[in-house]
Order: sequence, then structure tokens, then C-alpha cells
Amino acid sequence: MRARDLAVEYETVGLDHDALDAARLLAEYRLPALLVLDEQGAPKAILPASQMVRLLVPGYVIEDPTLAAVVDERHADRLCANLAGLKVRDCLTKTVPPPAVAAADDTALEVAARMAQARSPLVAVVEKDKAGARLLGVITASHLLERLLAATS
Repeated sequence: MRARDLAVEYETVGLDHDALDAARLLAEYRLPALLVLDEQGAPKAILPASQMVRLLVPGYVIEDPTLAAVVDERHADRLCANLAGLKVRDCLTKTVPPPAVAAADDTALEVAARMAQARSPLVAVVEKDKAGARLLGVITASHLLERLLAATS
């Protein structure tokens, strides 16, 4: 199995995409992360759903989770309002590593190795030619596992 055969269409967002809309994409499609593209359409970063959730939680609650009990339900239910006015670029940490990227001809093991090394729930598959690079799709960890398990049957 080659990366091009494993790649599937996947939701992407740009750096200037609305953060609230990005959160809605994550929730609606139950995605583990979004692939963030730069202005040229190249993979720039991976935005995990867990990072979006982290942005909703006040800093004082992250430092001391027992304080979550003092926030009433009415306020807790409105945590997503914290994303209003933010762009995807604002949701990325300052030390965000580059996304895991596989070449179209990479094997499943090479894809798995990139995923494991980056500790990423997904790998972007890019095909390079004389005209440049183009995104073929994404391989998620669950999809890769599904295909590898099917091959062992």
C-alpha cells in the first residue's frame, strides 16, 4: 500500500479561517484534528481537537482543575464563545511543529513511522512534480489502522 492509495479527502482550513468555524468542523465531522494550509495551499500545521478544547478552558482551571467545580453550568456551557473573533492562526501554539507529510509513493510503514515520530493523528500526503506540490489527501491514524488490520486477515 502506498500513501497515494491510502489518502482520502479531508477537511482543511487556512490560517485566517475563523476559529469558531474550525471548531464546528471538528465537532460536526468528529475529526481528531484539522489540517491547516498556508496561503499557497501547502500543509502548515495540524490543529488537534484537543488544542481547540484547551483554548476553551480558562487558564486558572488548567492550572488547578478543582476550580472547574466553581464555574456554574450557565457559564460552562458558553465556553465556545471564547473562540469568537479568533483565527486559526491564533489557535496554534507558538512552538507548533510542522505537520507530518508523506510523499505519494511512501509505503504504509513509512507513513506509520512519520505519524509515530510526530505523534500526530494524521499525515498529509503530498505529490511533488515540476509544477510544485499538491495535496492529495490525508491519512488518519484510524484509517491507517483499519487498512493495516484488513491486510492481516
